[in-house]
Amino acid sequence: MPHRLAALLRRLESRALLALLAGAGAVWAFLAVGGEVREGEPLTIDEQILLALRTPGNPEEPLGSRSIQEAMRDITALGGFTVLTLVTVVAAIAFLLHRKARHALVLVATVLTAQLGSDLLKQFYARPRPDLAPHGVYVYSASFPSGHSMLSATVYLTLAMLIASLEPRRATKALVFATAVLVMTAVGISRIYLAVHWPSDVLAGWCAGAVCALIAWTALWRLERGRVPDRDD
Repeated sequence: MPHRLAALLRRLESRALLALLAGAGAVWAFLAVGGEVREGEPLTIDEQILLALRTPGNPEEPLGSRSIQEAMRDITALGGFTVLTLVTVVAAIAFLLHRKARHALVLVATVLTAQLGSDLLKQFYARPRPDLAPHGVYVYSASFPSGHSMLSATVYLTLAMLIASLEPRRATKALVFATAVLVMTAVGISRIYLAVHWPSDVLAGWCAGAVCALIAWTALWRLERGRVPDRDD
């Protein structure tokens, strides 16, 4: 039995195994946080982190100057519906122009699925928004998971993965992934700074978005193993 298991593991691609482990870790983290959220009370660490970003003794005022507050609103827009839709549409058109229909399909299908999943998860957990401080931007849906965090992770990580699959240079691959991680992290932090999400909402959103990107990677890998090549292959 150990010999058979070792033989099976040798057949697996190292990247696929790492992706599986990463996906399992992200799912576990999401479910762990979600279990705490289902109990109904805000996590102590949530309150501590959120209040740490507010002026001591005056939670209505976030730390930093007005220009920093405005910058945070600009950053949070990078994870909003309008910007992510534009990024997805432009990227899909670019892939089609380069005759990479599979890449366009994977991107659009992943983003639409993530949007639907975010809505369903919000309805299921129905967590109220933070009430420790005034919201820095308009909000209208439930708090858990953070839709901005989940969808920005989905869009930017999936797009980075798709670009990296076409780029032979490691430096460029590293650049696109670093940019994706930087943007999604900044969006998540901005949601906490603007007091529209608990930190656990953002963490769960990142985990869910990472899972979506891993599923997209798996889908592309399966499609690329198909028999029918793109017209320029």
